[in-house]
Amino acid sequence: MLLSFAIDEFLAAVRLEYGYSEATVKAYRTDLADFARFAQGQLAQAQGAATLESCGIEVMREWLWARQQRGLSKATLARGVATLKSFGTWLERCEYVPANPAARLRAPKPPQSLPRVLSESHVGSLLERAARRAAEGDPVHLRDHAVLELLYASALRVSELCGLELHGFDRREHTVRVIGKGSKERVVPVGLPATRAIERYLREARPVLLARGQHAAADTPQTPGRTARDELFLGSRGGALGASVVYKLVAHELEAVPGGGPSGPHTFRHTAATHMLNGGADLRVVQEMLGHASLASTQVYTHVSTERLAANYRLAHPRA
Repeated sequence: MLLSFAIDEFLAAVRLEYGYSEATVKAYRTDLADFARFAQGQLAQAQGAATLESCGIEVMREWLWARQQRGLSKATLARGVATLKSFGTWLERCEYVPANPAARLRAPKPPQSLPRVLSESHVGSLLERAARRAAEGDPVHLRDHAVLELLYASALRVSELCGLELHGFDRREHTVRVIGKGSKERVVPVGLPATRAIERYLREARPVLLARGQHAAADTPQTPGRTARDELFLGSRGGALGASVVYKLVAHELEAVPGGGPSGPHTFRHTAATHMLNGGADLRVVQEMLGHASLASTQVYTHVSTERLAANYRLAHPRA
């Protein structure tokens, strides 16, 4: 069987049968496309197309070595190994190969690093700046203020925030209905400041943004399914809000915050989880709010809290 054909079948299976998230499918597609190009290059002298039989563990190891020589991070290399293992498991299950060819691959351990967490005062200053801009009444600033408040209030992933539906926001219960990884649904609480910011956005900004896109929509053939009218957050031209817009917004806001580290929306998720634990929230409550399948994923935030305690102790205690 041709390698390219098997890859296409695998990607269709993980998307349609297994219900993997779009982000996971995209990562699989990127890694396997790179592997297929490499494998085909290795077989160029033989003037033949790459097949499953010609792409065994030796070719896989050579691909991983080539990626390492390109200077890719350990995390990226580990993801590549995980992709090949998942692909190999599927091939074996479908009986396209007698055994998983990637079973003996070993992934490099990525460095253990704690997530970036903002202080409560820095978060407060950032949200106050966003509120001042929103007070001027510009619809994009009103939307941005609501987005930032919600990211911190509910610790959403950026894909979850951009996927929120209009009817999923409950004003009376102060909650949002979220579709997380693996298409799992959960209801997440929203704080009062975020609720107020969203309500003002819905009242004053969203109708303006939606109207901006109506003329373009009228001239464009529409396909059945979800439209901008279903989305909670809209882009500046009236379409659904894209993740790249949220990344740019958060990166711009974090430029004014002291300290280094990642500057994406996940920083708000890390920060909210850590602040909740610092405030006495139960670990399993935080796990449910974040939508983690495993408690181990949530426990990293207890390490963040411990690190902060140790750092403050060393600075403040006279006999530290």
